[in-house]
Amino acid sequence: MEWITHYGWIIWLVLILAFITIEMLSLEFTFLMIAIGSLIGMLSGFVGAPWWLQLLIAAAASVLLLLLVRPPLLRALHKGEDPTKSNIAALIGMGGRVVSTVDAVGGQVKLANGETWTARIAEGSLVPSVAPGTPVTVLSIHGATALVAPTEGDPS
Repeated sequence: MEWITHYGWIIWLVLILAFITIEMLSLEFTFLMIAIGSLIGMLSGFVGAPWWLQLLIAAAASVLLLLLVRPPLLRALHKGEDPTKSNIAALIGMGGRVVSTVDAVGGQVKLANGETWTARIAEGSLVPSVAPGTPVTVLSIHGATALVAPTEGDPS
């Protein structure tokens, strides 16, 4: 137990370096806050706090940093982000027209962005199949297949 009292700062230093390394891989500020809390715990040891108090101080500091400092940092980080949807999220809700008959097994649709996708009728649709030329809306993507439902009007 005396070893922890004399060399506890080494344990804190190893923990801080490990948390910073993990933070560099995750980039979400969680382990950075825990590393700073560990630094505060280490500093409390330098002023003479016993090891159990160092742990409590480090834990309290980490929780406070996670609750009070991390959210504003994340907001500042994401402030200039492009809000435009991309990838699959951009396809959900997109309109299109049936190219070859779409039913529960398969078919093809040409989406408003010009892409041709294999498609199936979405579960819960009231029609068993959709004829070519019919406007549809993409409800979800399952693998490389668009799950669609017929719509009224122009899909684009």
